[in-house]
Amino acid sequence: MKYNFTVLPEFVGERIDKFISANVGELSRSASASLIDSGGVLVNGKNVAKNYKTRNGDQITVNVPEPKELETEPENIPLDIVYEDSDLLVVNKPKGMVVHPAPGNYSGTLVNALLYHCKDSLSGINGVLRPGIVHRIDKDTSGLLIVAKNDKAHIGLAEQIKEHSFTREYEAVVYGKLKDPAGTVDAPIGRHKTDRKKMCVTPNNSKNAVTHYRVIDYNNGFSHVALKLETGRTHQIRVHMSYIGHPVAGDSVYGPSKVITSLNGQCLHAKKIGFVHPITNEELFFDSELPDYFQEFLKKNNLI
Repeated sequence: MKYNFTVLPEFVGERIDKFISANVGELSRSASASLIDSGGVLVNGKNVAKNYKTRNGDQITVNVPEPKELETEPENIPLDIVYEDSDLLVVNKPKGMVVHPAPGNYSGTLVNALLYHCKDSLSGINGVLRPGIVHRIDKDTSGLLIVAKNDKAHIGLAEQIKEHSFTREYEAVVYGKLKDPAGTVDAPIGRHKTDRKKMCVTPNNSKNAVTHYRVIDYNNGFSHVALKLETGRTHQIRVHMSYIGHPVAGDSVYGPSKVITSLNGQCLHAKKIGFVHPITNEELFFDSELPDYFQEFLKKNNLI
């Protein structure tokens, strides 16, 4: 779809990506920036950088590509649905399930299951039909995840995440005894310099990241902790806990070389989630039980 705008005096000096996201409702600011980078935006007939500042009378053309059909087949995979209405659903994802198809994981994902369950009722933000995914959790992290059924719900939820008004609380078992019973890790996270699949705490090409923690119990060389995200960076909890010397048990990427293989991945669960319904404005909050693998590890180490 094509949009045409003329910059009026009151919008002069605004970044082009901000201007587009404010005027094209289906595009977030990050999606607008990506569209600019790909050449989908012209100012006075020319490509510009995403930090271009608008000028009076600028003629802006925005070409939003038609959503592509997702090359993913619906699969009849059971879902643990905690809540569902016509606009969104909250699912409790099991450990070991990939959220979105990617090389090596084109089937058995949460999206495969959602396509079967929701049929054509999933959002199509960012040029791909029906993914519905507003935020993600890692394959080997279990817990609560919100799925949008339409673009309006998706945009509303994404804005809450961006504004940090979205509640996300986790529980984890980490190595060692933390110095303080509660605290905050405020350290920027970016891509690892040599291993591009990993994230790390770094001042270079990074984004601010804040994790609050509270110790629930300690025994047998492990701490059971509750964690609250203020930001939502890739692998944030795993990176932050490793950074302060208390990696998540079972984490083969950020933990010690001798991994607790019986956990089949990190002992990390997205336990609570809270948000304002983007359509009804109702405040919603959900709390899931710790899964069996987590409870068994707590019992084994006398943390329960």
